[in-house]
Amino acid sequence: MTAEHRKASSKDVEAGIPLKEEGDDKKIEHLQEDVDAPKKPPPVISAATSSTKALTACGMYSFCSVSMVLTNKSLASSYDTSLKGQDVNVLIVVFQAVVAVFCVETCRRLKWVEYPPLNSRVARLWAPVNILFCFMLFTGMASLQYNSVPMVTVFKNITNIVVTIGDVLYFQTTPEPLVGMAFLVMLLGAIFAAWHDIYITAWGLFWMCANCVATAGYILYMKFATQTVQLSKFGMVFVNNVLAIFFLLPASLVRGDVTTLLQTNSLHTMGYFLKNVFAGLVGFFLNFASLNCVAATGPTTYAIVGSLNKIPVAIFGYLLFDNLITPESWFFICVSMCGGFLYSYAKIRSNRGKL
Repeated sequence: MTAEHRKASSKDVEAGIPLKEEGDDKKIEHLQEDVDAPKKPPPVISAATSSTKALTACGMYSFCSVSMVLTNKSLASSYDTSLKGQDVNVLIVVFQAVVAVFCVETCRRLKWVEYPPLNSRVARLWAPVNILFCFMLFTGMASLQYNSVPMVTVFKNITNIVVTIGDVLYFQTTPEPLVGMAFLVMLLGAIFAAWHDIYITAWGLFWMCANCVATAGYILYMKFATQTVQLSKFGMVFVNNVLAIFFLLPASLVRGDVTTLLQTNSLHTMGYFLKNVFAGLVGFFLNFASLNCVAATGPTTYAIVGSLNKIPVAIFGYLLFDNLITPESWFFICVSMCGGFLYSYAKIRSNRGKL
């Protein structure tokens, strides 16, 4: 370093100016290059990938839902005579929730999945899902008690419209005009199929409206919960089933389900136990599939798929359990399929517009 350089450096130190070290110019140039370099755009999920994901989620949910209905129907048809007009439906749901908790906890202990322990915050956020589910379950039972099955089907299609309105209001979705047409086709098909059974009482109307509100609230809040609660899908399945046991076990005691089970010796068999275990396993996959379907598609599509599931259930019921399908039921199946195809076409056209 020269004498002049040393004098300049001495003055800089006295003035409080930091000295420039060797290589500083290279560091500044390197930093400038980093600033000027174009930033990588965030990964973009294509509409085609999103459609495939949504289709897979709907297929999983439909398969698990139909399997669950057929399994429960097999349970009911096998032991109806033993129960003598009574039922243990709520207790069966509790048992299936216990099996689901056991399955998901086993996966966690084997290090296949990870999720945090249940805490009060998550329980408070998720509790409305279970409360609305219980409300939906009991109002559905009451509505079947006071109304014919075709009338219940009509109101279920009205529920789909309520869910769509809620989807628009709370999640700012914009449904295609053809979606409204699909709902109208399915609703008119249900009305025509129920034309000879259209009658309703004040209590029947009350319970059907209550079931409509509970079902729409359950689907819409489940979408909100999947967005708000920071958990994996397996964590949500765990929380959902633990809270289901908490809410439904006291209800089964009040209804007398536990007493009926203990007093009916024909239910104390390995066959009945294994059928319930299998139903619980199906319920475990159904929980996961339901949450995945709502998260991947939305409340409206979830509701539509749930309605269309009645078609394979009716056909398999006819093939496996000799259930009678009336001409009106065949008409409803055909019209529902038309409505489903129309809804699918609307969604495909909407996705093509995003490409």
